[in-house]
Amino acid sequence: MKHYPEFVEHYYSNGLYVYISKLMRYVFGWLPLSVGDILYTLAIIYLIRWLILNRKRIIKDTINWLLDVGATLSIAYFAFHMLWAYNYYREPLYKSLNIEAEYTTERLVAFTERLISKSNTIHSELTPVDSLKIDLPYSQSEVFDMVSNGYDVLEKTYPHLKYQPESIKTSLFSTPLTYMGFLGYLNPFTNEAQVNNLIPIYKFPTTACHEAAHQLGYAAENEANFIGSLAAIHNKDKYFKYSGYTFALRYCLNEIYKRDSELYYDILSTINKGIIKNYQEVQEFSLAYKNPLEPIFEKTFDSFLKANNQSAGMKSYSYIVALLVNYYDDRIL
Repeated sequence: MKHYPEFVEHYYSNGLYVYISKLMRYVFGWLPLSVGDILYTLAIIYLIRWLILNRKRIIKDTINWLLDVGATLSIAYFAFHMLWAYNYYREPLYKSLNIEAEYTTERLVAFTERLISKSNTIHSELTPVDSLKIDLPYSQSEVFDMVSNGYDVLEKTYPHLKYQPESIKTSLFSTPLTYMGFLGYLNPFTNEAQVNNLIPIYKFPTTACHEAAHQLGYAAENEANFIGSLAAIHNKDKYFKYSGYTFALRYCLNEIYKRDSELYYDILSTINKGIIKNYQEVQEFSLAYKNPLEPIFEKTFDSFLKANNQSAGMKSYSYIVALLVNYYDDRIL
């Protein structure tokens, strides 16, 4: 299927998947708990029980046992693709938006300066002290309820970004997710967007918007980041806008650092200290859960991305910068 992106785009991503996604969000979205996480838990318990009850058979009849395991995995793999993962093979987003895929350092710097100006302005509107970090005055569930506001605005220009019904929940596996280094994930079998409920509330708007983008069929992490940032930026709430602008800014700063570290530090000095403190808050949270297994999880996820049509793996996350720079080339921030 990866060799036929136009077919996937037309018949799956903008065809069959639209109905699959909406159906599952209608079925599971109204429930307060994550059905997908409950199913995963039951599956793990069943697997352990099955292994215990079949331990003698595993030794005596290894071939048939392997056939049973292979059959089960093949069904799960088929369901994974039919319910969501064929979206990995759709056309690149830059083609459907008709924007360029490359950009110069000069354009990157110019766009970053625009982002800094906008971020500083909104930060100043939220607090009179430029050295204070921003704390969102919302609960986690309130943030989830506000996610669709930004998508409602985007829908006027891009009808396929209509986000209704919603199905965003905190994950029952938030502690394991934190140690694995993940802010959230989409359950492909129930189409529930899962957000790690331990992350700083500052990250909730962009993480929730990112997972909603996955629900809408944008499987590639860079594209979900881009659409998630747009949804947060276009939200009517200023705290969402602040989260969206500073989210995009962080990626641009990282890219500038890779290209010119001296210029990076010059630009960094123009950013309100409160914004830097929000970045530090997220970094400190991540460091607090740093563990020897995290690099293994990152390597595994990197391999997963490469196996699913993202050849650069986790490095593909930087592609969001190209999308942002080119999308806002002739638009007002």
